[in-house]
Amino acid sequence: MFLAVVLAVCLLVSVPGLRGVSDRIGHLNPAWIIVAVGLELASDISFVVLFRVFFDRLPGRDARALAWTEQASGALLPGGGAGGLAIGGWLIHLAGAPSRWIIRRSGGIFFLTSAVNSASMIGAGLALMAGAPGPHGFARSGLPALLAAAATLPVAALPLLVQSRRHVPGWIRGISAGVQDAEQTTFSKRPSWRLAGALGYLGFDMAVLWVTLRALGHAPDAPALILAYNIGYLANALPIPGGIGVLDAGLTGALALYGVSPLHAAAAVIVYHAIALWVPGLGGFWAYIRLRKRLLQTAPANPQPRRNRVRRALQTRKPQDLGELESTKTRLSDG
Repeated sequence: MFLAVVLAVCLLVSVPGLRGVSDRIGHLNPAWIIVAVGLELASDISFVVLFRVFFDRLPGRDARALAWTEQASGALLPGGGAGGLAIGGWLIHLAGAPSRWIIRRSGGIFFLTSAVNSASMIGAGLALMAGAPGPHGFARSGLPALLAAAATLPVAALPLLVQSRRHVPGWIRGISAGVQDAEQTTFSKRPSWRLAGALGYLGFDMAVLWVTLRALGHAPDAPALILAYNIGYLANALPIPGGIGVLDAGLTGALALYGVSPLHAAAAVIVYHAIALWVPGLGGFWAYIRLRKRLLQTAPANPQPRRNRVRRALQTRKPQDLGELESTKTRLSDG
């Protein structure tokens, strides 16, 4: 990652068309950076809060460390949030949790955060169509909202579709289980206040981008910023470590589409991306260092602590998780 940053700086200095970007960043008021870092911390802490909803049966200290580690993996590794989920699931498995439970709960948190992104796009698009400040053409307001709704509604209805059919591929059932877990957790009779973390996780991160834009000049109105943010982040699906280059290009292009000058957008996005990489990256690295010793204690070479952890979990699990945990306990006893 350090090499990528060095190459990016060299590119800014050597390419004539990008020298204006480095000049703008050089004149940035440090106070804006402090505000942006604080907002990014708020976004990361919001994810930790949300993580505790779905992995509430893990010890609090371990859950917080795993949430930070998962965020760092998502920020630095290829695949974005999906890569972070994979690393987080592997670490949770090392802590002794059953695989099916991990997959279902990880899917739940992924689909809930994705639903919040989609809802923000739909809301922003409808606001522009209703006359909110920003571009009002259908291609930049109604179309993104329509596409977000078209992608979200079939996924939300997937559990009902799977239940009504007998022969369904296993991978579809796995996706359906994650969606159902997100829906049951969100719309339970007594929803947890920690679900607000899903809003903070997205909202505070968008605020970081707004602050960097405002620090370098004019920032677009909220509906345009929300749509540009979500559209730009689609580039992060490309398997590039840290999204270096692709996320910057995606966000810069999306912001330019919504009226921000390319030079201004490029400078703001570079500062935003640096903060979005380093804050969760450093936090996750520190959390993993603290977590690593406890994970090694639950490795297969020393199974007794793992057995004890699962036995304690069996006493507090929800009814739907007992079958999976009993099977895990049987395997550990046989081992």
